[in-house]
Amino acid sequence: MTRDELVKYLDDYLQTFKFKDYAPNGLQVEGKNNISNIVTGVTASQALIDAAIEVNADAILVHHGYFWKGEPQVITGMKQKRIKALLINDINLMGYHLPVDAHHQVGNNVQLGKKLGIHNIQVVESVSQDLLWQGELSKAISASEFKNQLTQTLGREALHIGDVKQVIKSIAWCTGGAQDYIDTAAQLGVDAYISGEVSERTFHSAVEQGIHYFAAGHHATERFGIQALGEHLANQFDLKHQFIDIPNPV
Repeated sequence: MTRDELVKYLDDYLQTFKFKDYAPNGLQVEGKNNISNIVTGVTASQALIDAAIEVNADAILVHHGYFWKGEPQVITGMKQKRIKALLINDINLMGYHLPVDAHHQVGNNVQLGKKLGIHNIQVVESVSQDLLWQGELSKAISASEFKNQLTQTLGREALHIGDVKQVIKSIAWCTGGAQDYIDTAAQLGVDAYISGEVSERTFHSAVEQGIHYFAAGHHATERFGIQALGEHLANQFDLKHQFIDIPNPV
């Protein structure tokens, strides 16, 4: 398919028009016109670009792309090297941030919920842009057991704030840097809240509001959405797709 056909499909499928975001969603660096081989990854790092070059990718599709609000506008240093590699190899870079967090089929949040075996998954309507989700475990388990489940599913040890012996059944979550939704989660009355990152203030919010908190890693919690999106494209258009996971402990 052509580059323009793919971009139009993604914009429509992910409904990018709905989002007020921190970076442009869609085509960020233009490459070749015809696309048959795509690579997906969490962040458009140099390591991901180099890996995409090795497998002769026509396009890279990421959750964290370029041109974020507040970053320097000049193309120098690290940014120049990344963009130069894309241009020399005629590779398209497409980035979708909040649309990939929020999507109801391939989004980071719904995919994480499914990976964790959470039931009755639904978006929290009071939070804009469909970024906070909630659901229930099939049965109540101890906080210690749930931490082990998180760690096993994500391949990264989760941080837990709370009494390990208490039981958990109802959960709210938002992937990535969403630690400040903990206050909204507490108002929902759920037993636990999960996000990717954690701040110093998160500890006090969890303790004082009596809610379990799990920090499971920004990268770790946001691997599943972009991978599911790539698999969807491969099935929909008979494209070759490979998800490349560049390890990141954060």
